[in-house]
Amino acid sequence: MLKFSKANAKLERINEWTDKKQTIYSFSLPSGYTCPGALDCRSFANKNTGKIIDGKDTKYRCFSASTESMFPSVRNQRWDNFEPLKKLDATDMVKAIREDLPKDMNILRVHVGGDFFHQRYFDAWLAIARLNPTKTFYAYTKSIHMWVARIKTIPGNFKLNASRGGKYDNLIDEYKLKEAVVVFSLEEAEAKNLEIDHNEKHAIQDTGNFALLIHGTQPKGSEASEALKSLKKQGINSGYSRKESVSV
Repeated sequence: MLKFSKANAKLERINEWTDKKQTIYSFSLPSGYTCPGALDCRSFANKNTGKIIDGKDTKYRCFSASTESMFPSVRNQRWDNFEPLKKLDATDMVKAIREDLPKDMNILRVHVGGDFFHQRYFDAWLAIARLNPTKTFYAYTKSIHMWVARIKTIPGNFKLNASRGGKYDNLIDEYKLKEAVVVFSLEEAEAKNLEIDHNEKHAIQDTGNFALLIHGTQPKGSEASEALKSLKKQGINSGYSRKESVSV
């Protein structure tokens, strides 16, 4: 049985800009292990111990990998989703996802943790979106090669955002895909002429490219860690606590 999660603090903010209250869920897989296109954010939480491991090209630690490291229940749930799915063909993946998709869902973020690990898995989600035309699905992905392989057949209710900082960034430029860029400061976002998305509005709506402000737990002494310290000194909370709003 696949496990879907109700909206976390960030996803709850979607209801700040929708016309009426939406029921929001997410679906996740193990971070890093299911991310064939990851580079800048490639991090893993050991399946058994939760020990965090960063890739050799990692520039900032994956937020969802850190979450898996801290919370065994989160880590276990994501592995429990991945283990059965990876053994299925696309048709059976569709059946499995369709059977467990929450009936009251209006909006689904495909992957708070993880990414499209195989073309047949990507194709399965396209099929799920087609089977649920009144519902909205969206995702950030570095599996750009899979997107490009189906670029003419993406359903209108599946909103994809290319996550820059991966192995297939050249395809983002070649196909002029909508992209999300992680920035370390407000000044960097301004220099790139990108608005910072705090509530998934840019991710879901067709508003063009946007930025995401660095957040989460970063390795001590890293550039990302120093950026977080600088933001804190400026009084900018880049996290997504239910008690605190992101302020800029």
